[in-house]
Amino acid sequence: MKTVLTYGTFDLLHKGHVRLLERAAALGDKLIVGLSSDEFNAVKGKKAYMSYKDRKYVLEAIKYVDLVIPENNWEQKVKDVLKYNVDVFVMGDDWKGKFDFLSDYCQVVYLPRTEGISTTKIKDDLGTK
Repeated sequence: MKTVLTYGTFDLLHKGHVRLLERAAALGDKLIVGLSSDEFNAVKGKKAYMSYKDRKYVLEAIKYVDLVIPENNWEQKVKDVLKYNVDVFVMGDDWKGKFDFLSDYCQVVYLPRTEGISTTKIKDDLGTK
C-alpha cells in the first residue's frame, strides 16, 4: 500500500483544496492530511475562520481523505513520515523547495496550485482578512 501525506490549514475549503486532495490521493492508496491546529496557526501568524474541529470534520467528509492528523509544529513532518510509513509527501507548488529535506525519507511532490482561487483571496474579497 502506497501512503501519501500532505499538510495544510484547509480553512474555507474551496475547489483548489479539493483538487489538491484529489491529485494527492491519486499518487497512492491512502491519503493522510496533517491539519494545522488552531494553536499552530497562531504560531504561523494565521487566523482560521473555522476551528480545527470543524475543519477536521469537513476534511473527513471528503472521499479522497483517509485520515486526518493534527499538525502541531513545523518539526513533526519527519516523525509523521516515519510513523505512518509515508511513500509520497505532497504540497502545493507555492512551497516548492521548502520540504526537499524529506526526500531522504520519501518522494516529495509539489503540485501546481489551482489558478484564481485561494483562502486569502476569498477573505480579501469578503473583507474579512
